[in-house]
Amino acid sequence: LKHCATASVVATHLPPPRSKTAMALATGLAFGAAAASGIALGSSCSAQLSGLVAAKAREGAAAPAQRACPAPAEAAPTARRQAIADAMGETTIYQGFSMEEARQRADDEQSKVVKKTPQEVLADLQRGNARFWMNTATRPEASAFDRRALISKQFPTVALLSCADSRVPPELIFDQGLGSIFVVRVAGNCLATTTTASLQYAVHHLKVKVLVVLGHELCGAIKAAQLPIEQLQQEPKELSEALLGLKQGLDQGRFKSLEDSRALDREAVTTNVKKQVEALTKDEGIMAKVNSKELLMVGGFYEISSGIVDFFSEVAAK
Repeated sequence: LKHCATASVVATHLPPPRSKTAMALATGLAFGAAAASGIALGSSCSAQLSGLVAAKAREGAAAPAQRACPAPAEAAPTARRQAIADAMGETTIYQGFSMEEARQRADDEQSKVVKKTPQEVLADLQRGNARFWMNTATRPEASAFDRRALISKQFPTVALLSCADSRVPPELIFDQGLGSIFVVRVAGNCLATTTTASLQYAVHHLKVKVLVVLGHELCGAIKAAQLPIEQLQQEPKELSEALLGLKQGLDQGRFKSLEDSRALDREAVTTNVKKQVEALTKDEGIMAKVNSKELLMVGGFYEISSGIVDFFSEVAAK
């Protein structure tokens, strides 16, 4: 399958065939073009339909505009492929790429990522969040070619521990695309065996440049953790243990002077984030990366109402 090409076809809506002869010709040419492109019909090689362009104008009308699908290089359709379009009375653009080209794309993109410093990666996150809350997000959706390139490897620049809350999708609030952020989500964005192990994997094996612990406005887990212990003990065993664990790190005595509920909410959430960042500083492997300037750790607070993320408690090499 190494040399099997994946053909991408941008086709218009097809009108009824003009005749049985035209249909037979189109069908025969389609099979011939598929074979010439390296697509084994009925085998494991994949053929992808990458998109549709505007419908062809009927006889006597103007031809529609064409929009080619993303591909590693622009290429004119072959005579055989164009013959299919002519037989069907359509204007069709064919483009393709091989898995070898997809792997090369992944290598090229990874080489760009490797050159970035942790400070540059954090700046990218900040700019992405600014685009999000200013309603100018680019929504970087990967093309079929980019998605295929990600099959062979992943090379995120950021590992992010965030809450499982449905209102806090990290890729959206930082305006990042597929493969950019290694996300670990759990209620209360707290460290446990699996979440810590996931972050360790991202740091040591994926070589991320920035590790973020992100809390958010009106976090249900943090609010629940402030309830009396007796009430928390009535919850299911695992949920009770998780909330009691969060409660231990909140130091609620500090909140007694706060009369404004929103101020109390922010203080409780940021206190929890700081506790998780502090716990990560006790991980020798992670701190070795920080001290060698390969990694930067930082806490964040996402304000749902505005869309803004504030960063604090940065841990970086001196």
